[in-house]
Amino acid sequence: MEFANKEYLLLLLLIIPYILWYVMYRKKSEPTMRMSDTFAFRYAPKSWKVRLMPLQMLLRLLAFTMLVVALARPQTSNSWKNRQTEGIDIMLAIDVSTSMLAEDLKPNRIEAAKMVAAEFISGRPDDNIGLAIFAGESFTQCPMTTDHTSLLNLLQGVRADIAARGLISDGTAIGMGLANAVSRLKSSKAKSKVVILLTDGSNNMGDISPMTAAEIAQSLGIRVYTIGVGTNKVAPYPMPVAGGVQYVNMPVEIDTKTLSEIAQTTHGDFYRATNTQELKKIYKEIDQLEKSKMNVKKFRKKYDAFQSFVMIAAIALLLEILFRITIFRRIP
Repeated sequence: MEFANKEYLLLLLLIIPYILWYVMYRKKSEPTMRMSDTFAFRYAPKSWKVRLMPLQMLLRLLAFTMLVVALARPQTSNSWKNRQTEGIDIMLAIDVSTSMLAEDLKPNRIEAAKMVAAEFISGRPDDNIGLAIFAGESFTQCPMTTDHTSLLNLLQGVRADIAARGLISDGTAIGMGLANAVSRLKSSKAKSKVVILLTDGSNNMGDISPMTAAEIAQSLGIRVYTIGVGTNKVAPYPMPVAGGVQYVNMPVEIDTKTLSEIAQTTHGDFYRATNTQELKKIYKEIDQLEKSKMNVKKFRKKYDAFQSFVMIAAIALLLEILFRITIFRRIP
């Protein structure tokens, strides 16, 4: 722990004269009673109140010490740290079209994809990972980063109803999603660059075709692993109706041919996941990718930590006042 205003700690030296005053002159200010002989009280035991009298002084010292420490502004450490780690650069491209709300994977496709992706990210702490989402258009949810806490928070915020709410065009623009992810990797210096693209449909939107995006990825040395998610034939889809939800059978139309060609062109692999367990196995297989060295610079931010010291000081001061007007109350 560091202190922003260390000079205030010098105030702690005032404790020394206070203790000396308490020991040497405190008794002189106590009321006394003159007696002819104190022999009868020589062996009289001290009451518990008398024994606890120094507690007031200790509480005052504690309150004063905590206030001085709070004035010195204790803070957590703040440092840049450079280290070399083993990792690769990975962009996740996840389909967020409304069809991802189908419940053939539990609880539904988008939540299953988020859960498995979160496990994958947590298992690769040294990798530079980013996230792109796409429906009828695509945008970057999180640029590549080693701050996986922020990445996971942004991943949890991904929803498949953004098209229904008018925030993005609905549809499946696989080419746009792949191109967006590739654009984030084009300036990467890593030896191994990978895109993991997950979708449940076929390309029907966007200005860039999937194969054009795949050829760009291949020219930049980026491998693309494609995942088609969804059961075969039909899947239950929640259709909002007046007063509730009605489930309808939605046909599953995954363009496996295009997804396979994308993977083949970029020297990646194509996978089909018909349930959550298969999706987990796919991510575990991709997890075995080669690793390359990369430099990571980590930064820790300063946070003020005076609140707990102020709280302790307040409690100690309140206890001292409470004891003084109750247990140790003096009658003039």
